[in-house]
Amino acid sequence: MASRSVSHVLGVSSSLSGRAWRWRGGNMELGDGVTGLETDILTQLLLTRGVERDDVARHLSPTLREFLPDPSLFRDMDAAAERIAQAVLAGEAMTIYGDYDVDGATSAALLVNVLRDLGANADYYIPDRLLEGYGPSGEALVKLGEQGSSLIVTVDCGAMAFDALKQAHAAGVDVIVVDHHKCAAELPLAAALVNPNRLDESDEAAAHGHLAAVGVAFLLAIALVRTLRSQGFFESRAEPNLMALLDLVALGTVADVAALHGLNRAFVSQGLKVMARRERIGMAALIDASRLKRAPQCSDLGFALGPRINAGGRVGESTLGVRLLTTTDPDEARAIAEQLSQLNEERRAIEAEVQQAAEEQIDTQHNRSVLLLSGTGWHPGVIGIVAGRIKEKTGKPSIVVAIDDSEDTGKGSGRSIAGVDLGAAIIGARESGLLVAGGGHAMAAGLTVERDRIHALAEYLDDRLARDVVRAMENQAMQLDLAVAPGGLTPDLVETLDRAGPFGVGWPGPRVAVGPVRIVKADIVGTDHLRVIAAGDDGRSLKAIAFRAAGTEMAQTLLHRSHGRRFHLAGRVKIDDWGARPQAELHLEDAAFAD
Repeated sequence: MASRSVSHVLGVSSSLSGRAWRWRGGNMELGDGVTGLETDILTQLLLTRGVERDDVARHLSPTLREFLPDPSLFRDMDAAAERIAQAVLAGEAMTIYGDYDVDGATSAALLVNVLRDLGANADYYIPDRLLEGYGPSGEALVKLGEQGSSLIVTVDCGAMAFDALKQAHAAGVDVIVVDHHKCAAELPLAAALVNPNRLDESDEAAAHGHLAAVGVAFLLAIALVRTLRSQGFFESRAEPNLMALLDLVALGTVADVAALHGLNRAFVSQGLKVMARRERIGMAALIDASRLKRAPQCSDLGFALGPRINAGGRVGESTLGVRLLTTTDPDEARAIAEQLSQLNEERRAIEAEVQQAAEEQIDTQHNRSVLLLSGTGWHPGVIGIVAGRIKEKTGKPSIVVAIDDSEDTGKGSGRSIAGVDLGAAIIGARESGLLVAGGGHAMAAGLTVERDRIHALAEYLDDRLARDVVRAMENQAMQLDLAVAPGGLTPDLVETLDRAGPFGVGWPGPRVAVGPVRIVKADIVGTDHLRVIAAGDDGRSLKAIAFRAAGTEMAQTLLHRSHGRRFHLAGRVKIDDWGARPQAELHLEDAAFAD
């Protein structure tokens, strides 16, 4: 294994996508000699993801024992646990008020399941995305109080709900906020507000600001059980199995695109093990409806399970996700899971229409650092997905706004790029009077804006974020972890790389360069996927596929094979298990001429 450092991987300074290829760490040109280097490869992968050398073993097998903080570290955590414990002991009716996305659904399901295991009177409420919008409404909170709930716990929402929480307080309803979105310096009126992103949090607590709401909810569940234990509650009944909740924590964490380092890696790593046991009836039904024939992997949470839960809140009935994840009836679980799959297909069709309309506006904003695309008649349930697609296509932070003609306002959803804090900018726009409402975190944000303020909002975001975007885009070289000859692309290599997972935002999956190769065959499969069969100088061949890439310069060049020239290919390696025996396959992200 080479140890020297070079400026460009395989000499690629400008690929077919215009990017330089650089080592994420040191030079890792392995050829086909991977055998015997597994430990070195794993160590290098962890070091280049920010792990100290003497801490490699802990991060290679992340466990809660090693990464879980004391929940009391967080402000208001003990007050929240005490108030909920009081409600459990007194038999008070409680409602968990969740958001309509996966993080909200899993957070709500987690607390509902815990409270019901404790024998508490607990129900849930998920607002309708179209009729009520994001976050708790004062009207809904007051109505829940009138219906008998003396305590409401909001999850994945509430950090900026000043008016709604003031109305609840005036009506005599206690509200606990469990959130992870960015907070303002002033906090809304609440019985307790647990959020690692509070501006008054300690540095130690703020270090967990990357947690999804479901992770914060899990910490609250630990604090609650500990509080009840100290009061002798479990002298006559069994404690709930909190570890069994980790499948929910893993799903919500990955689907919310939370950074997978530290505690989140432990949550997901252990949660996948719980999920593989299929003990939760609703989760098992969701896995079956997703047509998975094996235990779910981390990528399945974001691309198969999560979108189905999201579909209920986006284009269907907002409560479907929580109902699925709390039911104990197998027949009901199967029916809901199939309904969510059908809604997911409807969501895809709606998404394609909105995306096409939004992309038609991109050229008119080529000089902007932040894209803000808007239109009437766009379904607000898919604008977040479309914003993410456009961000991936353009490399710029992107916001998509669905305008409601009847109210002359628009609901917007944005997705950002690494190094550009979109959530803070949206909060700044709200505080400047440009928005009716808005908030979020670094990589994603939501907003409500009056139609006649959209242009001013675009100008504000461009002025505020232009320098950050330029710096971020300058750093958008293709980061590679190792390079191999085609003969080195084996199932054993994939297995070795997977041991450094789970992978996601903040803990990127390893990228591998393969080459040089000649293109034997290239064609389009499905609607717009590029399939490639290539052969190397070592006589070995490989299969690669580039998803949604048919219209790219890379695809067109490979399709025409450029008169027999050789290429280097780069992407992530996966196992293709459709054939008689598993083979390694390259999920192609970029290519470059080798000569």
